[in-house]
Amino acid sequence: MSTQSEINKVSTLGLKRLKESGEKIAALTAYDAAFATVLDEAGIDLILVGDSLGMVVQGCATTIPVTVEEMIYHTQLVVRGAKRAMVMADMPFMSYSSAHDCLHNAARLMKEGGAEIVKLEWGALEIPMVSRLTDCGIPVCAHLGLTPQAIHKFGAYRVQGREHDTAKRMIDDAFVLEEAGADVLLLECVPTQLAAQIRRNATVPVIGIGAGPEVDGQILVLYDILDIWPGKRTRFSKNYMAQARSIQGAIEAYVKEVKAVSFPSAEFSFE
Repeated sequence: MSTQSEINKVSTLGLKRLKESGEKIAALTAYDAAFATVLDEAGIDLILVGDSLGMVVQGCATTIPVTVEEMIYHTQLVVRGAKRAMVMADMPFMSYSSAHDCLHNAARLMKEGGAEIVKLEWGALEIPMVSRLTDCGIPVCAHLGLTPQAIHKFGAYRVQGREHDTAKRMIDDAFVLEEAGADVLLLECVPTQLAAQIRRNATVPVIGIGAGPEVDGQILVLYDILDIWPGKRTRFSKNYMAQARSIQGAIEAYVKEVKAVSFPSAEFSFE
């Protein structure tokens, strides 16, 4: 079976082949062409144009103020720098609250922004939305666990799935979302063993951020691993600039550790 190194441009098929071959997927966020180029050259498989730009680029307290127009603009920039890596774009808060809005805004992110896959945070509306997007040929990543757009509902950024009922619901949700057509599942702030179970049950790639080492890949916020975010770094994120001589070196070190399954260790995971 071929591995990703034999595939030029990463696609949903390429991500699935990585899962099947056992090679971990290395992903990071980016918001402009310069960083996208550096990530691409360092061997990143998937670049997320995250609505985290609201916090790390715009200085907002949450991701909620980010607009569709801003996501399109930043996706355009990243696409110009990413030649090999697949580009995924977040659908921002309230941009998919109805079937019409979901299709319209996902189409804009792809047609105007150049995104190759869109990401939706989990909610009661997500299953029919995933199904509808799939029917229209739009690749989808479904985000479960801690969903930052619902921060005012959660009340705090904290681990999700520690309680039996919540964990069972997340396992069921992951299955139903894959059945609806999700091409990728993303788990944020989820206990290691729960993430591992979801990964074993899924035929699509499962990528984690604060979800332990037993998933198909890892994603972090770029500004966190480069230690240039002035706020408090999340527990699951590692400062790769601490021992690197350059930004390129830090990103290459991250890719190497993800591929070797040496990141995340227990220090950067949740039980």
